[in-house]
Amino acid sequence: MTDRRTRVPRRTLLTGGLAAVGGAAATAAALWDRNPEPTPPTAPDTVEPFHGARQAGIATRPQGHAVFVAFRLRDGVTADRFAAVLRLLGDDAERLTGGVAALGDTEPELAPYTARLTVTFGFGYGMFDALGVADRRPEGFRPLPAFETDRLDPAFSGGDLLIQVCADDPTTVAHTVRMLTKDARSVMTVAWAQRGFRQTTPVIGEDATPRNVMGQLDGTTNPHPGEPGFEDVVWRRDGSSPGWSTLVVRRIRAEMETWDAVDPLSKEMVIGRRLDTGAPLTGEKESDEPDFDDVDGLGLSVIAPNAHIRRSRLDDGRRIFRRVYNYDDTRAADGTADMGLIFASYQADISTFVDIQRRLDEADMLNRWVTPVGSAEFAIPPGCEAGGWIGETVFT
Repeated sequence: MTDRRTRVPRRTLLTGGLAAVGGAAATAAALWDRNPEPTPPTAPDTVEPFHGARQAGIATRPQGHAVFVAFRLRDGVTADRFAAVLRLLGDDAERLTGGVAALGDTEPELAPYTARLTVTFGFGYGMFDALGVADRRPEGFRPLPAFETDRLDPAFSGGDLLIQVCADDPTTVAHTVRMLTKDARSVMTVAWAQRGFRQTTPVIGEDATPRNVMGQLDGTTNPHPGEPGFEDVVWRRDGSSPGWSTLVVRRIRAEMETWDAVDPLSKEMVIGRRLDTGAPLTGEKESDEPDFDDVDGLGLSVIAPNAHIRRSRLDDGRRIFRRVYNYDDTRAADGTADMGLIFASYQADISTFVDIQRRLDEADMLNRWVTPVGSAEFAIPPGCEAGGWIGETVFT
């Protein structure tokens, strides 16, 4: 791990922005020398690299815990002030993902427990207009249209800046979110925060598909990092915005009280897959390709025309990359469980998500048991190399 004392010159990275960000950064600089050396040392295999052409937290093997935090700009914030805070947030993320306390970290003892921590930044559609950088908005990025099944709550929708924090330890996630939120509040307020969890490799095994809170294997057909075509699914490769991606975050409430009452065979018909193995109803293994033309002895489709796996596919083969988490919050006011999915979808072109969602919106059998209650979309800028900062191409 990098020795903290060799990192002191990084304070100069923030010097130009101290006046802009107000007391938070100034306090951070004042507290820097009081932060003790972190112990115990961070284990190398728990550190995910912060620098690179792509931001971490996308192709990274999914961690067990995540918090998605969206912020809204305060009135009167300029592009220069925002950029100064963005540099500070990037510096926080670089330090914390490496097991080093952030500037002004009031709980530096937590910093060494990286637990494969990643921090990913995204920009809302309206941020580009509000800060006068609409000409830097990536090609093809646009707000999502309204969908018939949406029942959106403003408390889980929209936002100017998104920070996705993931790690294999919830304390590490909480500490990181707290640090970033403190350093952001001079120019932004928290719009919403969503906390999620998912099954991980130590629990389900290498390359196994996790199950969601509805009991279904979730992500069977997901593209895998490193496989042919993955980069084309997630990142723009050409045009005016190479290296950019888009992220859609949808909060989908599962109507568990009524789903619990559905018998197993009916659940399999709704999804189009077997509950135990995840195999399509026309196959034997989870990896088998569904045969949508197969019919039973009565001439009926084995996989119904409105089964979830049929409606979630585009005929032209375009795909999205799902990085989905579950949520389980306090019980709703009516006494029913408030749980479901934080559906995070990365794709090079947001129109791919829109086209898939339209198919689901029109005729997915699963719509009876799932309700979108939150929605937001963000443009994900490229990563940065050492000495740079995420978002630099937008604000310089």
